[in-house]
Amino acid sequence: MLFDDYKLHTDTVIRPSLLWEYDLNHFDWMKMRNVVVQRVLERGRMDDYYAMLNLYGWEGVREALRMIPYMNRKDLNFACFVFDLKKEELRCCTMRPSHPLFGHF
Repeated sequence: MLFDDYKLHTDTVIRPSLLWEYDLNHFDWMKMRNVVVQRVLERGRMDDYYAMLNLYGWEGVREALRMIPYMNRKDLNFACFVFDLKKEELRCCTMRPSHPLFGHF
């Protein structure tokens, strides 16, 4: 499967440009896990995925993906396929939309 070899890439780091608005010198990577996972999902490269998986583990990433409040269709389908998730497990698919046009897939 994609990213199965992430443990071989322990020297990778998440690009600071993904988190441009945060001071990474004082960044709590665990507290901000959902933000990091969402940014990597939206804009990440292979090295960002490897770094994210080494930082949070496979289950930690899956748990964060479940909590993300919004994903576009492409990211949603990618996350479900790669991380073996069902749309019904994801907050972005189960939250009641604030606007009637949002949330329809």
